[in-house]
Amino acid sequence: MTSSDNTINTLTDHLFRHEAGKMVSVLTKIFGTQNLETAEDVVQQTFIDAISVWKLKGIPDNPSAWLFRVAKNKTIDIIRRNKHSVQYDFSDNERVLLTSEYTLASTIDILWNEDALQDDMLRMMFACCNPIISVENQITLILKTLCGFSTSEIAKAFLTTEETISKRLFRTKELFRQHKIKVEFPSDSELKKRTNAVLNSIYLLFNEGYNSSNSEELIRKDLIAEAMLLCKLLTENKITQIPETFALMALMCFHSSRIDSRLTHDGDIILLNQQDRSTWNYKLIAEGNEYLNKAAFGTTISTYHLEAAIAFEHCVAAKFEDTNWKRILELYDWLCKLQPSEVTELNRIVVILRLKGSAAALAALQNLNSKNKLDNYYLYHSLLGVVYTSIKDKTTAKYHFEKAIRLTKSDKEKKLLQDKIGSLMIEN
Repeated sequence: MTSSDNTINTLTDHLFRHEAGKMVSVLTKIFGTQNLETAEDVVQQTFIDAISVWKLKGIPDNPSAWLFRVAKNKTIDIIRRNKHSVQYDFSDNERVLLTSEYTLASTIDILWNEDALQDDMLRMMFACCNPIISVENQITLILKTLCGFSTSEIAKAFLTTEETISKRLFRTKELFRQHKIKVEFPSDSELKKRTNAVLNSIYLLFNEGYNSSNSEELIRKDLIAEAMLLCKLLTENKITQIPETFALMALMCFHSSRIDSRLTHDGDIILLNQQDRSTWNYKLIAEGNEYLNKAAFGTTISTYHLEAAIAFEHCVAAKFEDTNWKRILELYDWLCKLQPSEVTELNRIVVILRLKGSAAALAALQNLNSKNKLDNYYLYHSLLGVVYTSIKDKTTAKYHFEKAIRLTKSDKEKKLLQDKIGSLMIEN
């Protein structure tokens, strides 16, 4: 493969990520969600053509415009070939002119309005997050349709098989066909609830990128970037500019600002107290602060607000010792009341360990697991290991670190826990 071929492949990969969601969204508007596969086929064939033609003729001055033009032409050809078919229902007012040869091309141009592409992506986001679709299938569909991920890439991201992902996509497309889900904004009465469903899927996608379940990769920057891109679209559209949208964007900015300090060059985990804060992205922290200020309207205080406020406290501390743990504990107390969860409670206990010491943290852990629900949760045992280390009970600490190792799937987490055990042995 020549360097020119490599350049073209790199560019098309980038363009696929950048333009695939727009193209699938507008094509789904044209063909209907019951024909989502047709939209995906047009996009895929367009990119295959791009690679073939650009290798011979070079990359055009405006690659996106080239892709859009080719996709439009393919769309017109499909409609012409199937004009007597019942597969495509163009009976609604917006698409009825697609049935006439005289108005077909001009109507495609109208529907493919580049100024409206972001709105089309938002509509597609709402379609992907329809309440009849399970959360895991929503995220899978978003990655496939809006982020341009292949089935194999999605399978890798979520530690499952391509067959499983294909089945998820098939079931979701069947729901689209059966319920005739439309690519549209929800009604005013449903808007906030549906927007929160979209935000939830975006945050789950971000979390998978920030702390991946993949055994080999702890951080997936591609997933993080896609989640932030989708959320940014929500912040830029008037109908989705609710406090929660800005708060989630702030939270993702704060977390993303520390990505480059979280791993060594060899990919090992660097804990917060050991991170080089000079490597933090302070421009991103400033952006997060702007979004958090924008989130401060109305009467809503969401989990995104509280998590963003906690992340903000970490980001503004000049060094680890300057962290405002008292304020962070107050925020965790509030968060645990608003939406109790084991992870939130464990994070709160980490703060208790900092503020009130080992005995208080151990009591809180024992109380949290009074019904033994956390016995098979690796973070619970990892934290117990830390607490027992701090009270010099190395045997019990080692036991919990070893149990955490058996429970986690992440190679990076296993390595960190092994290092903790190694430190115990050295101290002996």
